[in-house]
Amino acid sequence: MTAARSVPVDDAITIAQLTKDPYSIYAQCRAQSPVLKVSAVGRILLTKAADTRHVKLHPEVFSSDDPNTPMERAFEAKTLMRRDGDDHNRLRSAMMPAMTPQTVKHSWADRINDICDEYIDRLPMGETVDFFTAFAGPFAARCVAEVLGIPKASDDDIQRWSQTLIDGAGNFGGFPEPFAKAEVANREINACIADAVKTCEGTDMRNALAVQVNAQEPIEMEHIISNIKIAIGGGINEPRDALMTVLYGLLTNPDQKSAVVESGELWLQAFEEAVRWVAPIQVSSRLVKEDTNIRGYDIPAGVVVMTSQASANHDEDMFENGHLFDITRKTSRHQAFGSGPHFCMGTHLSRRMLADVALPKLFERFPNMELKTPEDVVWSGFGFRGPLNLPLTLK
Repeated sequence: MTAARSVPVDDAITIAQLTKDPYSIYAQCRAQSPVLKVSAVGRILLTKAADTRHVKLHPEVFSSDDPNTPMERAFEAKTLMRRDGDDHNRLRSAMMPAMTPQTVKHSWADRINDICDEYIDRLPMGETVDFFTAFAGPFAARCVAEVLGIPKASDDDIQRWSQTLIDGAGNFGGFPEPFAKAEVANREINACIADAVKTCEGTDMRNALAVQVNAQEPIEMEHIISNIKIAIGGGINEPRDALMTVLYGLLTNPDQKSAVVESGELWLQAFEEAVRWVAPIQVSSRLVKEDTNIRGYDIPAGVVVMTSQASANHDEDMFENGHLFDITRKTSRHQAFGSGPHFCMGTHLSRRMLADVALPKLFERFPNMELKTPEDVVWSGFGFRGPLNLPLTLK
């Protein structure tokens, strides 16, 4: 009989290290300890693509209901992200009609085009701007505000709410300040939604708030509110950070930029490579519901594993030189949008916003834009990751 193997424990890795440079840590984990309990985050970290996908595809063993997640406190609700089975499906299905490919194409495509044109027109030709604040953040915020049905919320408010919620949801260290800020944001969001409901009731609008409020059998208002908050929290950073990542990737690889711009048909490929390269949502937690085994290690029921889709997207078994941005890859089977029942609801919206609209329009207006100092770009984040700035010269 083979003796049971306990999962190795690492007391040295810190949240600060994972926030600053997770990829070097993940590369070492994949090579030496792909199943590793990291004391700083209180979870067993899984860094191989096969393992992260397996966990996501088997919710009967690996539940989304992480009992110690900071998300519940940050959002002041047990959101659909922490629910399984019929319970999860009921809440997800209530909002999904606003996010289907058909709805995105027929209800939101024209509005996204108009928003993009308006925000590009604000950009100063010939000047150097921080693209994060000048376009990526506000553009993502306005699109999401319209799709969610809270258009009265300002771009600044939407961005602040989003960052505050995801800071709280990723507060695995339990620090008090992120939760205190989340309390303020929740009060403001609740008031915004209460006002927006009055506009949505009894209409045929296709925004996320309207389709939930006007459903034949609507879910409870507390769940409608938490659904909107989840979309605010995750809906801004994903397209915002993906847009800046793909621009960084193309502008630091001129041959790839030329290939994309000249073809006019590779925008989606560039987008998918960007979210593989730096996944906007990096990790997810799952509660083990029954004793199981991963790579020969016994994982008892009751512990929490953390899947790193960021690491999975660099896994040597899946991607050659995964640390490099390369739009010519033969495979794009990344996990940036997740797998299984919790596959990202906003995937189609993000693709439309960036691959179909923003990227081609930006390069049409500024075909010679430059990132003169890529070394000045600051990348940060453990739970959610992206550039904190992007100094572009618009030419």
